[in-house]
Amino acid sequence: MTDRIELTGLRVRGHHGVFDVERREGQDFVVDVVLELDVSVAAASDGLGDTVDYGVLAHGLASVIEGRPVNLLETLAERLAAVCLADERVAAVTVTVHKPNAPIPLVFTDVAVTIRRGRT
Repeated sequence: MTDRIELTGLRVRGHHGVFDVERREGQDFVVDVVLELDVSVAAASDGLGDTVDYGVLAHGLASVIEGRPVNLLETLAERLAAVCLADERVAAVTVTVHKPNAPIPLVFTDVAVTIRRGRT
């Protein structure tokens, strides 16, 4: 059985992208993560130490988004997945990185990259 912890809509300003203006001015990125793990121990103990602290996780993800710029959403998603998998209780993670203000000269709602990574 795989349980899930989801953190959706984390909005953080970063300076990622291939264009100079993106690096210079930055923009908001929105991240969704779905952690796959067994939460039965935490459910039985009712203790925060027995599960992933999503507040700590959110700060870890934010530090990556605010950190060293990358060109591609794919690279950013990989870095965010690594943050999630740093907790050995997490068996797999799905990460979606949204770039709602991507520099596309057309009307659109969102650009996103989704990856799923697990333990090997």
